[in-house]
Parts: sequence; structure tokens; C-alpha cells
Amino acid sequence: MKITDVHAWLVEGVVYNWCLVKIETDTGHVGYGEATNWPGSPLVLAACRHVGERIVGMDARRIDYIWTKLYKDLNWIGQAGPVMSAISGIDIALWDLKGKALGAPVFELLGGAYRRRLPLYANYWFAGGEHTPEAYAARAREVVAEGFTALKFDPFAHVNYLYGDHLAVDLGLTEAQRRRAIDVIVAVQEGVGEGIELAIETHAMLNSATAIDMAHRIEAAGIRCMWFEEPAPPEHPAAIARIAARTRLPIAVGERLHSRSMVKPILDLGAADFLMPDITRCGGISEMRKIANLAETYNVPIAPHNPNGPISTVASAHVMAAVPNSFRLEFMRDDVAWRDEILSHPLPVAGGMFELSERPGLGFEVDETVLARHPGVTVAREGFYV
Repeated sequence: MKITDVHAWLVEGVVYNWCLVKIETDTGHVGYGEATNWPGSPLVLAACRHVGERIVGMDARRIDYIWTKLYKDLNWIGQAGPVMSAISGIDIALWDLKGKALGAPVFELLGGAYRRRLPLYANYWFAGGEHTPEAYAARAREVVAEGFTALKFDPFAHVNYLYGDHLAVDLGLTEAQRRRAIDVIVAVQEGVGEGIELAIETHAMLNSATAIDMAHRIEAAGIRCMWFEEPAPPEHPAAIARIAARTRLPIAVGERLHSRSMVKPILDLGAADFLMPDITRCGGISEMRKIANLAETYNVPIAPHNPNGPISTVASAHVMAAVPNSFRLEFMRDDVAWRDEILSHPLPVAGGMFELSERPGLGFEVDETVLARHPGVTVAREGFYV
């Protein structure tokens, strides 16, 4: 089963471009993957096309061999970033292709399912509203009414990020900004009532002293905090560990850890209570499975980061189904209208759960005419964070 061609597209998503990948073979089998990363998605697109050229002629069934060869050949230019996203997209497409060729869903190829109904947590549910405590609470109630039992949001958003020529270099917050953040969190918790977990995102945009202070304020407010996410940048694992030691809040890290090699120092330091690998950045299905297995040896669950396109969601779900230490999968509650139009079947999401089918591969075909109708937006409009 030789690879004959690899295609890649940028598709407009709700905040930034998705990068989708297709692999063709001489047997007629086709697989689809996703390599979304941002900002800078044109770099990812170029990497997908270049890396795709390198695998033409290879046997599509040799998934681990192809992954390892690409990683070892190309890590001279870095162990993360566009190249790893390209490897991720190709890896996902190869698993999809192999599952379709064998007539089996990917989770069966990974060893079989522990579960096929997977709990989700909602992200990007606050888009389009006013950034006030009352507005956040009102939107949160809508999401909970749909069956979601966990919500993620960044109460520090629109305060300490990039705006035009302004960059908050010290990554601190004024006293008013700190109080506003707590007011937003409290309003959301009061709005959704009992039994709903809140994940508090920081995007690593707080300095250590500020992150520790906000963690203490969240504790003092009695928040049901599922986790405190990325309280320091991933390139500073010791700083994350120091913050983790100063708070009772669970710590989640991982969206910018692009391989098991990057994950291990975090686990060795005891810096993460939850790991959040992103399947379109960390090396695809193959590497996410290995990260999950590594995390299991530290008794740490995985909750994949996933503010991406629909193939990322499905691929992440297959890995989660096949490992014992899966927790929740991130889901973009508010998304572009054509998300389900791209796929042969709508994403199977209801009541805050994702349910995998027995269809072979990832379980979906892709309508490329829909991709063509929604090309990626210009770089200037591409979003900065979720």
C-alpha cells in the first residue's frame, strides 16, 4: 500500500485556520488528518506539503516507522512547531487510512475501547458577548442547559494580552483586574449552580507571583476548580512546579508540550495533575497514545487540548477511548456553521458527551468541496488565543 500523494488545505475556523491533510495510496485507500496550529498557520501548511513529499512511495501501513523517520530526519530544525504539526496531521491520516483498509475503527487498532462515550468540557462558549460577570454567567447557564458539566474560560482575557502595539511585558494584573477576574469566576459558578466544574485558563500570561496570588484568591472564593491551566510557560517546568507547590488547585499543562520528551520533565517534577496534549501539535495519534501511557505511570490523567477542527476532535476521541487514564476532551461549543458540513456525519455530541461509532478508521469521510468554499483567512485576521 504505497503512498502516492499528500494534500493539505487551510480552512477557516471560528478563531483561526484549520490545516487538514489527505493521504492517497496506490490501492485507492484514503486517509484524512489534521495539523492545526496557530498563529502562523501558513507555516504549518508549508510544512505539511514538504513533509508530505518526503513520504511519497512509502508503505502507508508502517505508521510508527514513518513517524520515527520523519521525527529523526527533521528534528534538526526543532522538536516542536510546524514540523511536528505536519507529522501530527500525517500520522492521524495514516491511522484513518489503515483503519479503513482493515475495516476497523482506530480505537480497535489501538487495543480496543475502555469506553466509547466520552465526557467533554466546553470551551469558547463565551464568544460574542460582553466581557462582564453577568454576561459570562448568562452564557454559562446556556451551556449547562445543553448537558455540559464542565466549562473552561480565561477570566484574565482582554486584560494582559497583545493589543495593537501594546504588550503587557510584566504579565501582571492591577488590583482592579484581579478583583474583576474573581468576580467573573464567582458569577459563573453561582450562575451554573452545583455539580459543574470550572477550568480556569491563564494561557501562561501571568508571572509567577501573580499566578500564585490568583490561585489563592480562587481558593478563598470557594470555587469548584477542575484545574488551573498553564500558570507558567511550558518552557519553565520548574516554575510550574513551584506554583503547584504553593496552591491546592489542580494544575493542568500540556497544550505546548509537543512530545513525550517534553512531557517527562513536567511529570518528573510533579508539576501537573492533568496533562493536556494537543493531537495536532504533539505528534498525532501515535504520540498522544505514548504520552498517555507515560502519564499513566505517574498516575496522571489526560484531558486533550482541542480548540481545533473536527478531525482533531474525532482523532483525540479515539485515543481517549483506548487508554485507561482519560479524563475529559475539550470541545469548541461555538464553532463555524460548516464544521459538520465538512464531515460525512455530524460530530456525535449530545448532552455534553461524545460517542464513537464502529465505522472504520476515524469514522468519517471529508467533503472537499466544502473545504474549497471556506479557505483559510488572511494571516492578519488569524486569532491569537482561545
